[in-house]
Amino acid sequence: MSSTAKVEIYTTPICGYCHRAKGLLQKKGIKFEEINVMMSPDKRREMEERSRGRTVPQIFINDKPIGGSDDLFELDFDGELNAMLGI
Repeated sequence: MSSTAKVEIYTTPICGYCHRAKGLLQKKGIKFEEINVMMSPDKRREMEERSRGRTVPQIFINDKPIGGSDDLFELDFDGELNAMLGI
C-alpha cells in the first residue's frame, strides 16, 4: 500500500512504545520520518511545542498531532487510521 500522508514520529532508541508505533506503521507499509530526540534538546523542544506532549513517541500525520503509541493503535482499532494515512 502506498500512502499520501506525511508521517513524522519523534522517538528515542530506548523507547518500547516508539518501537511499537513504528512497527505498526511499517506493517502497514507507511514511510515515516523518524526524529530522534534523545541527544537533541532542540528537537525535543520542537516536539514539545508542536505536540504539547513531553513523552515519546509523539506522532504527527499531515502535521496533525496524533499523540503517542496508544493513540495510534486506538485510531487503528477504531478504523480511522487508514483513512488518515490515505490507504
